[in-house]
This record gives sequence, C-alpha cells and structure tokens, in this order.
Amino acid sequence: MTDTPFHCGFVAIVGRPNVGKSTLMNHLIGQKVSITSKKAQTTRHRVNGIHTEDSAQFVFVDTPGFQTFHKGALNEVLNRSVKETLSDVDCVLFVIEAMRWTGADKELLPLLPKHTPVMLVINKLDKAKDKLALAEFIETVRADFAFADVEVVSAKHGQRLAELLDKVRPHLPESMPLYPEDMVTDKSERFLAAEIVREKLFRYLGEELPYSMNVEVEQFELDGALRRIHVAVLVDKEGQKGILIGKGGEKLKKISTEARLDMEKLFDGKVYLEVWVKVKSGWADDVRFLKEFGLN
Repeated sequence: MTDTPFHCGFVAIVGRPNVGKSTLMNHLIGQKVSITSKKAQTTRHRVNGIHTEDSAQFVFVDTPGFQTFHKGALNEVLNRSVKETLSDVDCVLFVIEAMRWTGADKELLPLLPKHTPVMLVINKLDKAKDKLALAEFIETVRADFAFADVEVVSAKHGQRLAELLDKVRPHLPESMPLYPEDMVTDKSERFLAAEIVREKLFRYLGEELPYSMNVEVEQFELDGALRRIHVAVLVDKEGQKGILIGKGGEKLKKISTEARLDMEKLFDGKVYLEVWVKVKSGWADDVRFLKEFGLN
C-alpha cells in the first residue's frame, strides 16, 4: 500500500474590493493574519496565510482588491501587485458576492490567468436564500469565464470552507510542505503589528482619511516576554492629525487599546504599545515614499 502523496502550493485570493477576501483567508487558516474592514482597499500588501493538514499545505495569498475607480500612484502599485500574484500561483480563487455580478467584477475577468485553474468562490451565502435563483446566478457568471469549479461559502460564518479546500487540493502540485505545520503566516511580527494598527484606523475613522495615511513601526523590541512596539501613523496633511487623535485623544487611545489587545492575542504575550501621529505630506502619490514603505 502506497502513502497518499502530499500536495503543497500557492493559492491567490482575488476579487474586487470588499467582497470578503481577507475574511475568507483568516477563516481558512483559522487565525487572523490579514486585516478586514467594511472599507474597500484595506489590504495593501500581499499576505501569505498557511493552512496545513495531513495531506496538503495551502499557502493562501491575500491580495489588494483590484481598484478601477480611484486613480493615483498607490492604487497603480496595488493593482500591479495583484497582476504579479496571479502569474505565480497554482490556483486562483475568484471571490464575488452572492447575487451581485457587477461591472467591477467583470472588469477583472481579462486579468485572470488562462493556464492556471481559476475557481469561482461565491461568498456571503446568507444573501442567497432562494436556491433556484442562486443556481441561475451561478450559470450567469459561469457563462462569462471558463472556471475550473465553483463553491458557495460564507467566509464570515465559516460555512462550506472544508468543501472549498477539497476542491482546491487536487490543483496543488505534489510537493513537500514549504513551511512548518504550526506556521500560519510568513510575515514577521513587526509587519503584523503594523497591519493590526492599520485595521483599527480603517475601522474607526471617516471615509477619506485612511486612504491618505500609512503605518510605520519605528521600534519593535523583545524585553523578556514583553514586546515593546512604537508605531507612527503617517498622514498627508496637518489637518488630518486632529481627526485621527480625536477630542482629548480619545480616538487614538481607543485605536491603540484595541490594537494592543489584538496583538497580545496573536503574539500570545504581553505588549506595550505606543502610537502617535506624524505628518508626511504627499506620501500616497509619491513613488519614492511607496518604495520606502514597501508598497512598490
């Protein structure tokens, strides 16, 4: 009797902004490593999340939502990141919302690879109460592209994710695992700390401000079991500083407290966190700044 071959490969998660790509990845790997927000375009870096089981290791690559509406250097860099990811994976999960097939979704179809299996993943299963309507919706979408397979899931509630993994597994090459079985991301704690702060900023600030700000970890030290983390939030204009800090510093304090609690849970240890705000004019549309912050 021969052993079952082990499969290991990279799986890109792509789609227009705000369809639940980061939530899907976090639930697939069982831990939060990619930030989530109701605002579009919160993911700016490619984030690898790793799920290992007895017969396979899935390396999921969460990408920025492909942006067709907002122009500028930042979004050009993010869109290029998506294209580069698609050219270097073994399988692609193209995520859309149940019962919503938009022009923004369709604009992405020509960018999908022709020689890599692309699976249609319909998220937000709770929005599809009528099974007949859902079946018709699936046929409408499948008519526009030769998808390798289709699965309907609820990323938020963790529904049908095992079935999704079962469909992805055969598309991964036979290979030894690339990472230790207990590893859930290839990103450093320093990177994850910055992402956690950025998630809180997106969650608690107004519509415009987060798109013209970034997060920079200026200090990350291990002091025994304690992590000392100093984070600067960069904004584009002096007037944005007060919006972020809030009356009496309350908003920044809330953001810092929630970020620290998330870090302690993820890092499994105590965290001392300091967050402050700095003005760095023009960073979002200056390619030199984008390179400096690893966004190129």
